[in-house]
Amino acid sequence: MSKKVTIRVENIKADAELNDSETAQEIWKALPIESSVNTWSEEIYFSTPVKVGPENAKAVVSKGDLGYWPPGTAFCIFFGPTPVSQGDEIRPASPVNVFGRVIGDCKIFKKVTSGAKIIVEKAE
Repeated sequence: MSKKVTIRVENIKADAELNDSETAQEIWKALPIESSVNTWSEEIYFSTPVKVGPENAKAVVSKGDLGYWPPGTAFCIFFGPTPVSQGDEIRPASPVNVFGRVIGDCKIFKKVTSGAKIIVEKAE
């Protein structure tokens, strides 16, 4: 059975599916997570209580990927190029553990502003 989460921030609601990685399991156990959003070009990220090390960490990710950034214990949502991207690639500040992906259009996160409250919870 797949694990699905609901992400709510400002007037945006999105569903996402977690993979079967150890990182995804630790995120799942920590839900619900409530935090304050930071924006970094076409990425939003926020701190979590989860602490895991690198797990098949990727330097380049895909649109819609959910990533965990070990140095900052952060949950990241990628929806386009970042300031360190080259060309059309989506590059995190440093490698992240990809633990899931947004279901549907991830570009809705472009409307999110820094400092907004975000809640990630198990989907009903």
